[in-house]
This record gives sequence, structure tokens and C-alpha cells, in this order.
Amino acid sequence: MIRREVATKMTGQTAARDLAEFIAKNYPGRVVEVGVGHFPYVAQRLSEMGLEVILTDRVERILAGMMVEKDDIFAPRREIYQGAGLIYSIRPPLEMQLAMGELAAAVGADVIVRPLQDEIAQLAGFGRRLVNYREARFYLFRENE
Repeated sequence: MIRREVATKMTGQTAARDLAEFIAKNYPGRVVEVGVGHFPYVAQRLSEMGLEVILTDRVERILAGMMVEKDDIFAPRREIYQGAGLIYSIRPPLEMQLAMGELAAAVGADVIVRPLQDEIAQLAGFGRRLVNYREARFYLFRENE
């Protein structure tokens, strides 16, 4: 049982590293992670690669040395997201994905969702495709694609 837990954790970290690499290659500049929770690994990697990373969640705090902005994706503070090329989230529920799509359309950003399982939304005005990048599996939404 312990071996399976260790293997799962290592695979998750590898997938997070690969997701960060994909984002850094395709979205230089500013990116926003919605609902960071307690796992900032992707954001940390992006920051190390020189991207401006904004973290959001329901509570303002410092997480692994990074500032987490208090924001509600259902009533977002748009200034947080302005200028971002990408809004992404790890394991967001469907209703969060829909809110991310509305916000992304308003600020001109793409969306990446790494779902928990098969919980994936259709975002109005966005094309959706599954991306398999090394160990990372996620959905990329681009407007009118």
C-alpha cells in the first residue's frame, strides 16, 4: 500500500512539472491559478521559470512563500486577471470551470483545466481539446478554436 501511495505522489509531481513546462513554453508572461488550495507545485515551477504567477483562493495567505490573492471566481476582481494569457486550475468542479470560461472570455485569456476525473465543462465560445504532454493530461480551451 505504501508503495502505491509513493508512486501516485511521484506521478502527480511529474505530471505537475510537465504541466508547468507546457504552460511556460506556450504562455510567457502572466498566468493565474484559480483555487490553488494547498498544492502550489505548478505555480512554484512556473515562478522558477520566470513567469508572473498570480494565485487565487477564497482566503488570502502566504503559501510556500507565494502570495495567494483572495478572490471569488463567481464574482471575480477583474484586475487580478487583466493581462493574463492563461487562467488555469487543478481539479476544479464544473461550476468553477464555467465561471473561469466567462472570465477568460472577458479578459482574452485561454483556459487550462486539469480535471479530477471526467468532470469537464463545455465553455461557451471556446474550443476544447485534450492535451497529453508527457505525463500531464489536461484540457486546453481557446476562444473560437
